[in-house]
Amino acid sequence: MTTRSLELIAQADTILYDRLIPDGALRGARTECELIYVGKAPGAAAMAQEDIDGLLVELGQQGLRVVRLKGGDPFVFGRGGEEAAALAQGGVRFEVVPGVTAGIAAPAYAGVPVTHRDSASAVAFVTGHEDPVKLETAIDWTALAAFPGTLVFYMGVRNLPKIAERLIAAGRPGEEPAAVVAQGTLPAQRSVRAPLADLPDRVAEAQIEAPAITVVGPVAALDLGWLEQRPLYGSTVAVTRARAQASELAGRLRALGAEVVETPAIRIVPEPPPAELAHIEDYALVCLTSPNGARLLLDGLAAHGKDARSLARAVVAAIGPGTAKELSDRGLTADVVPPRSIAESLVEALEGTEIKGRRVLVARAAEARDVLPDALRERGAAVDVVPLYETVAEPVGDKERGALARASHLTFTASSTVRFLLEALDGDLPTGPRVVSIGPVTSATAREHGLTVDVEATRHDLDGLVEALVADTAG
Repeated sequence: MTTRSLELIAQADTILYDRLIPDGALRGARTECELIYVGKAPGAAAMAQEDIDGLLVELGQQGLRVVRLKGGDPFVFGRGGEEAAALAQGGVRFEVVPGVTAGIAAPAYAGVPVTHRDSASAVAFVTGHEDPVKLETAIDWTALAAFPGTLVFYMGVRNLPKIAERLIAAGRPGEEPAAVVAQGTLPAQRSVRAPLADLPDRVAEAQIEAPAITVVGPVAALDLGWLEQRPLYGSTVAVTRARAQASELAGRLRALGAEVVETPAIRIVPEPPPAELAHIEDYALVCLTSPNGARLLLDGLAAHGKDARSLARAVVAAIGPGTAKELSDRGLTADVVPPRSIAESLVEALEGTEIKGRRVLVARAAEARDVLPDALRERGAAVDVVPLYETVAEPVGDKERGALARASHLTFTASSTVRFLLEALDGDLPTGPRVVSIGPVTSATAREHGLTVDVEATRHDLDGLVEALVADTAG
């Protein structure tokens, strides 16, 4: 999406959006923004086009900031011209923000350049689905067949046999390379290449459905595919982290080609800033056992009028690289980071730190294992355990249940995600996905609840989890 489109979404009072907008496109909308779905699926429409035109004019005349959000480019087979004409006729001022049209984006993601210095100096964009009320076609098939370049058809999967037949009858060679790209630019993208005469049958055999783009011309013989070569292409990974934390892992997985379904099992509820943070200078050692704890500790310090400088005389210990990174992002470097992101490893890493008779703060979730504070007390430390947040269950709806059922992998990044997901599902977890755990503690919890752990990360952080997923997918 363009920067300008994101700016306008963040300012909008009302957004009318289509079916094929990118995932996450509406996340930047204000809480009070009204979202109206007006998408069209094959054979069905949430709202008639005339009603969309009328609603845009009505909202615009009220002086509201309105965004009409479409996939691709609104002026390329997007009916944006009709809507703009309605606004102009209604005296409503408007701005057009072009996007990247599917006829360019989908072939590019499939490794098909629509122009090429050696084989295609021109490209023609053609609708594969004309207005059904037209009495005669507006397409000159003879001219298209003779066109000296690439033909790109939109919305033509259902009519593909007719398109191929008409092109060949008008003189386009049946053996000319052609391709269909479905779900272009998305993790579920699939492409089929075949000679023009054979393409309809090959597409039917592959059960390709809309949305899809058809490319006809010598460039379709070029196989420069890159998306489908990514290590997690074809995998559907369920991420059970809290919604606020899921984006980092989801982004990494998508970059590797996976389709990501977010099924958050938990929600992080911050506690009021603890009184102990007002006297943070009294502690010789401060232990943080999660990235959430690191973030909320520094937020709590700020609430007491303090910042990272208040920790200058303390040893700061982070349970793993994720927690250390959260601290680093806030300007604080952890003094101790164990090789494994578990409490037992942190206890070992602190063996050289003098704590006998000294005050120690362990900042963590309200419910957590007592391995760390108990071990520090045994070594003579005066330990205060400070809960910074509570982990609560996130309800799982029908949409999330369906997503879990079609996932190839199910990731767990903490014991709480295991417990709360199974609680939300009444123990009825789909048997299809391979269970992927971030480390031994999470794995133990999963096994206690009757799950088989198929994959366990060697490094107990997000990097290790991703590496384990890639290795498992590679076989």
